Amino acid sequence: MNSLANTSCEAVLPVTELKSTEEIERSIQKKYRKYLWSPFIKAAKEFSLVEDGDRIAVAISGGKDSLLLAKLLQELQRASRTEFELVFISMNPGFNSENLENLKKNLDHLRIPCEIYDDNIFEIAEKMAKDYPCYMCAKMRRGSLYTKAVSLGCNKLALGHHMDDVAETVLMSMFQMSKYETMLPRLKADNFDIELIRPLYYVEEKDIIKFTANNGILAMNCGCTVAAGKTSSKRRETKELIRELAKSNPNIKKNILNSTKNVNLEKILGWKAGGKKYGYLDKY
Repeated sequence: MNSLANTSCEAVLPVTELKSTEEIERSIQKKYRKYLWSPFIKAAKEFSLVEDGDRIAVAISGGKDSLLLAKLLQELQRASRTEFELVFISMNPGFNSENLENLKKNLDHLRIPCEIYDDNIFEIAEKMAKDYPCYMCAKMRRGSLYTKAVSLGCNKLALGHHMDDVAETVLMSMFQMSKYETMLPRLKADNFDIELIRPLYYVEEKDIIKFTANNGILAMNCGCTVAAGKTSSKRRETKELIRELAKSNPNIKKNILNSTKNVNLEKILGWKAGGKKYGYLDKY
């Protein structure tokens, strides 16, 4: 386990010396164009994630996904005719000093002008939900980011969820909660006047790992100081299941994601819409 982590997170370590900012940025458009830039642009266009006049808050957790997200959006801002603003924010929920210093070092090297603000969510989440604080922590972190983004005049908040997160969420909703749903690439916040967007929707985690490791970036692997030994293993189990299935079906993640676009209501027992429940026998 990497010394920057306090829990049993799967570590992503550099395999080379840290490359220059220019080399890292160039690799997005060259070496990783097919795997990072193209799927990023596909999602942005398909779901109209970035539009004229947008002021987008980009949430930086310090991990590999959000650091890549920031660089992709910076590249888009340079290359696109669409006029939009980027505001980079990073919430410090109670990182240890080593994680915090590493975050600052990465932001500086990658030329991401990010505001780090304090919010002691780790401590509060542990007090409120001592046995399983992760759900409470995630909910509070989202609320904190929404509040910060709105205060900065942003109309959108960009998060670093990728294709693996989407596919895992589909299976977890089925296996753990007996329902069929997924993460949406764009949705309006319930209690805030802001939209959430997920520009990495079509980007696979394995390609983010390659980009990070091969550019020598030591991203934060896990900054949590609370949930060591308490985190639910369900997402990890689901990730491992998909990894095993991918051995015989390399397109398994894409197929799971695409299944959410091809729901045949004539072959579904029941569904929800507008807060109401419906069943196939209603119009039998």
